[in-house]
Amino acid sequence: MTKISKTATIAILTGGGDVPGLNPCIKALVYRAASEGLRVLGVRRGWAGILEYNQEDPGTSGNCIQILDPPHVRTIDRTGGTYLHTSRTNPSAVKKKDVPAFLQEAFGPQDEIKDFTGRVMDNLESLEIDAIIPIGGDDTLSFAERIHREGFPVIAIPKTMDNDVFGTDYCIGFSTAVTRGVSFIHALRTCTGSHERIAVIELFGRYCGETSLISAYLAGVDRAIISEVPFDPQKLAQLVMEDKKANPKNYAMITISEGAKMAGGDMIMSGESDAYGHKRLGGIGEQTGAILKDLTGEDILNQRLSYLMRSGAPDSLDLMVAVNFANIAIDLFLKGTYGRLVSLSRGIYTDIPLSTITAGQKRVDVRELYDVEAYRPKVRHAGGKPMFLY
Repeated sequence: MTKISKTATIAILTGGGDVPGLNPCIKALVYRAASEGLRVLGVRRGWAGILEYNQEDPGTSGNCIQILDPPHVRTIDRTGGTYLHTSRTNPSAVKKKDVPAFLQEAFGPQDEIKDFTGRVMDNLESLEIDAIIPIGGDDTLSFAERIHREGFPVIAIPKTMDNDVFGTDYCIGFSTAVTRGVSFIHALRTCTGSHERIAVIELFGRYCGETSLISAYLAGVDRAIISEVPFDPQKLAQLVMEDKKANPKNYAMITISEGAKMAGGDMIMSGESDAYGHKRLGGIGEQTGAILKDLTGEDILNQRLSYLMRSGAPDSLDLMVAVNFANIAIDLFLKGTYGRLVSLSRGIYTDIPLSTITAGQKRVDVRELYDVEAYRPKVRHAGGKPMFLY
């Protein structure tokens, strides 16, 4: 590979939901790039920043693009969230109401959605960006893969609390989400036990139930409902009453993925679909709690952890992975190696083709890790499995 000129420019963006670990990754990218003599631009609000950059009026670009150097990012690794802000913008499918006025003229009278991929490519070139490093989940990275196929240099970094980007064992944000989940589950034992209730704790996880499964496994929760396995409320009620009676403190706890479904039912979704076709999830925990109350007559403690799982500073594992992913991304850039996804494979840092993310779906290995009859984790043989038991 031809080594990149040290006068080159890279751009960084974060898209989708924020997670702990994004800021350390941004800082590590900027510091390493500066040490290599590279120029760094930060794209604000995910793909929206590139889409809405106005070449005709660059003086108004402060809300879209900013120069990043070590003084700008010196302290950002001490907090969660993303310094660059984020959005769920998908430039290949944009609604007229979601773009600034100067872009609305691109829509014809009958157009409801427009593909602005060409505009994004043009803006990247006009900013003299040599490669872009998007940090995101399946949705953000699917557009990254699109522009790579169209010829723009991309090096991607995976992040998502669900840990469901196909091709990597680990995504930035997962460890902290599980750490938060375990901590809050244990904290809720005091209320649940004091009132001798059944606790139903809803965690993030649209299609992949790993967050519910691993949090329950580590916290010793009685039952764990995951996205991959539809459940029977009556059977769950029977099992959880057995758990409650077997507990000297006379309480029981259940975790449930936000994307879980009752047998014969659908995910509970609300609101308008976003640019990637997803509606807001949430409410399966409360619905399950109401049914359990009717079936058992017991008092139910319902708790939706949701944004608490993605709030605050990252734990040490997410710090470690974020910094190492950043350094690998810069290594790839300096070698001129593009179209790659930085990843972890069975505990080893590596990189894989970015197209891998579209080659499959990462889900809980139900046969190996879950008891579908008992609705609980089943990790009898950890030997030979990856660290994160996906």
